[in-house]
Amino acid sequence: MPEKNKTYRARIEGYTSEGLGVARIDGQAVFVHRALRGEECDVLILKVLKNAAFGKAVRVYAPSPHRVEPDCPYYGRCGGCDFRHMDREEELEAKRQRVQDALTRLGGSSVAVEEVLGAAEPLHYRNKSQYPVSADGRVGFYRARTHQVTNLDACLIQKPQADAAAGALRLYMAKYHVPGYDEKTGTGLVRHLYVRTNAKGQSLICVVANGEKLPREDALVEAMRQAVPEAVGIVLNSNTRRSNVILGDQYRTLWGEDTLADTLCGHSFRLSIPSFYQVNRDQAEVLYRKAVKYAALTGTELVLDLYCGAGTITLTMADKAKKVIGAEIISAAVENARENAADNGVENVEFFCGDAADIAAKLEADGLRPDVVTVDPPRKGLAPEVIASVAAMGPEKVVYVSCDPATLGRDVKIFREFGYEAKRAAAVDMFPGTAHVETVVLLSKVRSTRKRFGLSSLWKIWI
Repeated sequence: MPEKNKTYRARIEGYTSEGLGVARIDGQAVFVHRALRGEECDVLILKVLKNAAFGKAVRVYAPSPHRVEPDCPYYGRCGGCDFRHMDREEELEAKRQRVQDALTRLGGSSVAVEEVLGAAEPLHYRNKSQYPVSADGRVGFYRARTHQVTNLDACLIQKPQADAAAGALRLYMAKYHVPGYDEKTGTGLVRHLYVRTNAKGQSLICVVANGEKLPREDALVEAMRQAVPEAVGIVLNSNTRRSNVILGDQYRTLWGEDTLADTLCGHSFRLSIPSFYQVNRDQAEVLYRKAVKYAALTGTELVLDLYCGAGTITLTMADKAKKVIGAEIISAAVENARENAADNGVENVEFFCGDAADIAAKLEADGLRPDVVTVDPPRKGLAPEVIASVAAMGPEKVVYVSCDPATLGRDVKIFREFGYEAKRAAAVDMFPGTAHVETVVLLSKVRSTRKRFGLSSLWKIWI
């Protein structure tokens, strides 16, 4: 077992899910910051745990040909990016391998990741920006694995409009002595800045406050409008809960609109602040086209779209299906989805508001038999009862869109218990520069089963 504060020579064999290099020293896995696969390094051990250790490369004997100088002055201080020390070729391969490992090792699947679809534009792609605010008025991003906010003027993956809004908020707070939120004490006012920006460059700005109002709201509006002339609306969100959840339930429009319009896959969408919408519009089109391709719709199918958000996948599938039913737990998103369908003249869709598990169970009880089910769950993946209800409806295909390879692998394993096998998989580089990756997997029914698995046994797999 390696010892803390000692230096060892080791070869980097691969990457963790967070982009750290992986070496083996004295039989133990050691995760090495900013080390690249194939490099021989002197590794200084910083921390030793029971089953792993962490270190940093203090000397690289033969740098990888994929090593590059980071292009961001905040890299290492800000926790937003993981791969700015390697070129795009190596980043894409690391992401492909991460998805493949999850499907093989966690999912027990033999499916091969066919391709990793890289982004044509790896900079300034995020159309949703969330800046935490510190008690002393810093507006930026958390350092890795901490809640310490790093102030920054410009971010390579955020839209310039969002950075400008962050600067305006910082100046407003300083000028009018508006305190930032203190997580430890629950005091202070400004908690987060939340900015949506569409393909035209228009922005919807939301300030999250620990209360129902802010001092000199007129001055805040003026500062934001001057900094972001493309703004279409400024909203105040009230969140007084002592939790890490960013948004509260109450909204008040300070100026302009409370929604933002954007276009995706040929459809227009009106988005409220809490509506789910992929943060990289261009790559979302790549992702959804791949999902539609895997569904192989002919125009006769009934499709069930769980976790439908504002209806982006629903409307995209509706172009090729006979009918699509969308389900979502956030009521504002369901309202947006219905409005989006009406605005686009799409009539072969229907939306329900509720928990995915409850809706899937109800539709199963009502005898719904969709041909295809699409799921795009949050990072925690699907609950066992959702998988059970989906399988009970007996669709020929399940198209699973995932933002977390680990939970995807776990769920693929559970689906196999119900007779569904992963047949195709592709990775989509939705978040260049970061370790995050999206995946589309086609699960096909290979055997019919009436076997009922107890939820207790499924929970063991899920946990």
